[in-house]
Amino acid sequence: METNKRTMKAQLPTKEIMDVQELTQYLGIGKSKIYALIRHKKIPAAKIGRQYRFSREVIDNWLKERIITEKLHEEQARARGAYDAM
Repeated sequence: METNKRTMKAQLPTKEIMDVQELTQYLGIGKSKIYALIRHKKIPAAKIGRQYRFSREVIDNWLKERIITEKLHEEQARARGAYDAM
């Protein structure tokens, strides 16, 4: 299993700017999900002509923000639940 992780890391795009196909590999999600995120303005993307491009740095920051935000929402929900139970 460890070998598979190393192989997968080696195959991830290391370019600073990625297209949709490279982003699918980087994030491990399908093209349709990426296009849905773009359509709903949920992922940072730049449209150049008819194609989308993604900055790896911006995507990494977006992922970190989502993780922090989701944890914060969970904590707030728990706090409200504890408060409501009083």
